[in-house]
Amino acid sequence: MKTVRIGYLTRVEGKAELDLTIDGEEVKDLKLKIYEEPRFFEALLIGRSFEEAVELTSRICGICYVTHQLSSVRAVEKVLGVEVNDRIRLLRRLIAIGGIISSHCLHLYLLALPDVLGLPDVFTADPKLLVKALRLKAVGDKLVELIGGRGVHPVSIVVGGFTYTPPKDKLMELAQSLKEAKKTAVESVPLFSADKFPKFEVDCERVALSNPEEYAINEGRVKSNKGLDISEDEFRAFIEETQVPHSTAKHSKVKGRGSYMVGPLSRVNLNFSQLSDDAREAAEASGFKFPSSNPFAANMARLLEVISLIDEALELIDAYREGPVRVPFQVKGGSAGAITEAPRGMNYHWYSIGDDGLIKAADISPPTCQNARRVEDDLREYVPTIAHLSEKEIASRCAMLIRAYDPCISCAVHSIEVKVKKL
Repeated sequence: MKTVRIGYLTRVEGKAELDLTIDGEEVKDLKLKIYEEPRFFEALLIGRSFEEAVELTSRICGICYVTHQLSSVRAVEKVLGVEVNDRIRLLRRLIAIGGIISSHCLHLYLLALPDVLGLPDVFTADPKLLVKALRLKAVGDKLVELIGGRGVHPVSIVVGGFTYTPPKDKLMELAQSLKEAKKTAVESVPLFSADKFPKFEVDCERVALSNPEEYAINEGRVKSNKGLDISEDEFRAFIEETQVPHSTAKHSKVKGRGSYMVGPLSRVNLNFSQLSDDAREAAEASGFKFPSSNPFAANMARLLEVISLIDEALELIDAYREGPVRVPFQVKGGSAGAITEAPRGMNYHWYSIGDDGLIKAADISPPTCQNARRVEDDLREYVPTIAHLSEKEIASRCAMLIRAYDPCISCAVHSIEVKVKKL
């Protein structure tokens, strides 16, 4: 029996540990242990005004703050019966695009690319590429800043709309930077092509928002490749969360079925036809065929989204007209949930609000909680295909698969400790 411990691997958001025991090609035990301390955001919201929810939930994540704000504000607006105008929807979509571009570029170039290059960091391999990549990420951050008031934890998103009207000329100035950023994204397609990743296919349920009017980010129905088709209000009727002893993050499954995947690969698989022409052309050049059953294709899916969303951002900026960006509303009690697409997948917020405007209960299901069980299931299928390798290589390949999901476990510590035990 051999036991291998690979110390703290960087390049994931948070801290987790993978315990793996193999006997020949048989996986005897596998646990993705997430042991970050619970942060109790749902409890923290109780007794707070509905207006505070958007600011507080932003602090759940230092990367996905935009989607937490948008899920939160939409859930509250559904309770209050607020109907926002098209200008507000446009700006919310633009700021969501900025957040996704920023997060995807962080993952692709700083977290995933070292796996592709076989080097510990991108600085060593190609400093010029790194500069271009950081400029690409900065464009997403700037888009968030122009609409949200600042690049991290925006301050302008409120119930009923925004606190100020972003100047059209400032957004137009950013358009040229977006065009330059798109060139970098397109040039990066060969870096994340199919021949750079393991050939591993897995049949699983992939779930994402879908909207016939647009590539779903902020609004849509919850659909899957296995026939799931529900409204966001039905989320808890079909999606079940359970606590497992080895993880402080809950595990999710479709009731009566099993684990499922959320994230860029699910979105691209389900909504491929709504990507921009250039993004679909990049997909053809990538060597991956979408819909793809290879979880490692998630990195290419991220790049396709960056290309497509830049194209859409340019169209939205051109269409944007300054005007009122907040609508009036009356406070009333009730309960409702809303889902937006975080960079890593569906992000569900549900609130019960009293007639006094205070939150009575909250339920938040971020994408990593939804993916945790699926990651374990993928690993159980993947490990037998690599069981002949050394313990060190098995650990490296498993960590690479975990990183393909871009888990957002915690924004404070960035590590995975991998233990492999061969019998």
